[in-house]
Amino acid sequence: MRRKLFVFAALLILCGISCLAATGGGVDEISVDTRMTFHQQNSEGGTYSSHFQGDFFNFHIRGTLSESVSFRIRQRLNKGIDTANPFNATDFLYLHWAPSEKFSFTAGKQAILIGGYEIDSPPIDVYYYGAFSSRLYQYYAFGASMTYTPAVGQDIVFQFVPSPISPSEQNRYSYNLYWNGSFTPWWKTIWSVNLVEDEYGRKMNWIALGNKFYTDNFFVDVDFINRASFSQDQFFLTDWSLIAKAIWSVGKWNLCTKFGYERNDASNVDDDGLSYDLVLPAGHDYLYGGAGVEIFPLGDERLRLHAVIFRDNHDKISNFDIGLTWRILLSTGISGTTSRKNEHKK
Repeated sequence: MRRKLFVFAALLILCGISCLAATGGGVDEISVDTRMTFHQQNSEGGTYSSHFQGDFFNFHIRGTLSESVSFRIRQRLNKGIDTANPFNATDFLYLHWAPSEKFSFTAGKQAILIGGYEIDSPPIDVYYYGAFSSRLYQYYAFGASMTYTPAVGQDIVFQFVPSPISPSEQNRYSYNLYWNGSFTPWWKTIWSVNLVEDEYGRKMNWIALGNKFYTDNFFVDVDFINRASFSQDQFFLTDWSLIAKAIWSVGKWNLCTKFGYERNDASNVDDDGLSYDLVLPAGHDYLYGGAGVEIFPLGDERLRLHAVIFRDNHDKISNFDIGLTWRILLSTGISGTTSRKNEHKK
């Protein structure tokens, strides 16, 4: 059944491309990227294990239907298609309409907009995550968003999508207000305020403040996320995450490091003793960190080698990954028209 669904999806995409070419629309870009890793780990008890793994195999299509309407598709070819959710392996499948310079609209499967640079980064470029970012139920969902652009490089987005923390109840939603902008040429921001419903119908508030400080060859990301229920005794600084990442670029080399600390006080439970935060439960803290190196032999993103070591205080396992990422642009410029204004996320 999965194979039949995959073949059907491939045929549908090819038919769509043919129809676009026949109707004056077109495909601006077709590409694939993949990452493979030799993963090694050593537990606290001294047990060593290792294996090869394929992390990602992504198929991308970007194109236009007109000067103001564009589309994007990203399919994970290495991810199984669930018969109950045939779009499980589809990250992006949306239309984007930009009727003016100030306003644009997106409908379809898109990234759930949560502030912070760790969760905003394309998954293929992230080697390890913190607890909050890695434990969400879903990161992409069918929904709708509206973007207001008061100035170049300043986008304010309102998004309405299914909840990322409700795996068992589908009629739970997330209302997201998102700002992708900057204060100065060296300080960029990805901030959001999110009102999120969990599977029990309770509402959580997230305030996620992602900040990027950078020069020509060095940058630091600092993310702070405050999570709270409106029923908690203390709203701020009892359930939070702080994540810092730095990259120094030297020629074809990147020297990288990332550390994070996440905490949820034990008192953040309801009258039945259930944690308000179901992602990072009450009474938990999570410390993680690591460092690594990236090498770009061709001088660009087409080929990247990496070696990364990381560890956390929960699993207490030392991880060491060696791998490579490569990207191939299969086709470009078929339509000659593109409209990617205000596209966000991953």
